Amino acid sequence: MQGGVAGGARKAMMRRASRWLALVPVALLAFWAAVSWPGWEREAQQAAGLAARLGCSCRYIENRTLESCQSDLAGVPWMALVRYEDAPESRRLTAKVPLLATRSARLHEGFGCLPER
Repeated sequence: MQGGVAGGARKAMMRRASRWLALVPVALLAFWAAVSWPGWEREAQQAAGLAARLGCSCRYIENRTLESCQSDLAGVPWMALVRYEDAPESRRLTAKVPLLATRSARLHEGFGCLPER
């Protein structure tokens, strides 16, 4: 009888240990995301700023469609994640990387497209 009780306790302990071990990859993934977030945010800010400025120039100085302007930046890192908002009445283009960055550029006559904060 002693062997059956000890074996049952050992199995219960192994089940608890396997549950904790299953959480290790999740904890490592969360740690990696937390450590990497500042770098991702910095790169996203750069990508959004570049997309806003070049997109504004393309759209309002060259008078091209927004779709044709987006193809100019294809292949640049992070540009596949950038989303654009066009405001023709104020001649402003906003570029966003979801959850990470938002930048705008506006056409100022005589100066071209200048970034806004």
